[in-house]
Amino acid sequence: MAGTDAYLFGIPGGISAVKGVRSAGVSCGLKRGGAPDLALIVSDTPATVAAAFTTNRVQAAPVQVSRRNLRGGKFAAIVLNSGNANCCSGRQGLADAEAMAQEVARAVKRPASQVFVASTGVIGKPLDMAAVRAGITQAVARLDAAGGHEAAQAILTTDTAAKEAAVTFAVGKRRVTIGGMAKGSGMIAPRMATMLAVLATDAAVAAAPLQRALRTAVNGSFNCITVDGDTSTNDMVLCFANGASGAPALRTGTAALRTFQAALEMVCLCLAKMIARDGEGATKLVEVRITGARTPKEARLAAETVANSPLVKTTFFGEDINWGRVMAALGRSGARFDPEAVDLAVDDLPVVEGGVGLGPSTEAAVNHRLRQPEFALVANLHAGRASARMWTTDLSEGYVRINAGYRS
Repeated sequence: MAGTDAYLFGIPGGISAVKGVRSAGVSCGLKRGGAPDLALIVSDTPATVAAAFTTNRVQAAPVQVSRRNLRGGKFAAIVLNSGNANCCSGRQGLADAEAMAQEVARAVKRPASQVFVASTGVIGKPLDMAAVRAGITQAVARLDAAGGHEAAQAILTTDTAAKEAAVTFAVGKRRVTIGGMAKGSGMIAPRMATMLAVLATDAAVAAAPLQRALRTAVNGSFNCITVDGDTSTNDMVLCFANGASGAPALRTGTAALRTFQAALEMVCLCLAKMIARDGEGATKLVEVRITGARTPKEARLAAETVANSPLVKTTFFGEDINWGRVMAALGRSGARFDPEAVDLAVDDLPVVEGGVGLGPSTEAAVNHRLRQPEFALVANLHAGRASARMWTTDLSEGYVRINAGYRS
């Protein structure tokens, strides 16, 4: 990840780039074939914490435990498993999630109320706690300052690769780092998705401003991606700040906190786009950009509707700019506009002006652009000054194959 601002620099290492953080990833048998399936991340010093969770009414046991622990505002560790969502598992599932926190707390000698839990995988299956307990023991023994990549691999499900990012910047005479890892490939939609993300920083930030910063960053990143329009039961984005950089505490209203906000947004957006790019069966990453809407809400409605439309997404896969599908999606989005004023383009290539197509030769040029792995679909509604953007993927046969056989 290259630095895109003069004061922000992308660096390797993901969560391991952050001082005072140790991580591990192990295989404990929750997945077939011996793939890594349990991760542990520990802050060596007490940290503040912020989080965002799924908005689905059906919420997995680990989400319930982590929501409760967030009220204390303190972080010691997070344990994550893949291969089993521990969702719709009744009282036993909740007891299992609590036991995971307690097992880690005993091992790292910190309060269980400061240990967070996350799970991802198949819904409705009992969690093999004997395997999980053995995995936690293994992970504690393997904790290492360089263990972030190993942890990132252990949380994957249908992902094809680990997702990691880090940014560093100066606060006074010290350097501060934000690093993170994420997983997600399917059941990806706005208002969180089937995704987990853990972010760490060695900045010193109180819990309240950290929560505000994370909320803003999530709204502009993880809440702006969609693969299939489905919102999961287990989603979580967590960020902890341990102050290990030694930099002065970041205060509300200061330039240093604004720089921190920009860095956090950069890391979140980088991870979010990795998730979308790795969408199940996806061959293309598409930015849907709406301009000229009456209000920000209407711009968002238009962007979401277009980005989630199966017909639009299959147009991307087929590399045939069937722009009527885009117009139809805009028309049912709830945004108010004059259809005869709409302009559509792919990147800088116009295909519709004033609600009318520009003809076969123009479409041929646009279809050629659709062969690229990344491009932008731009819709100017000419109804106001508001704008919004989202990232989506195409929809291929691969998505159907992956999800038809997910449990088998």
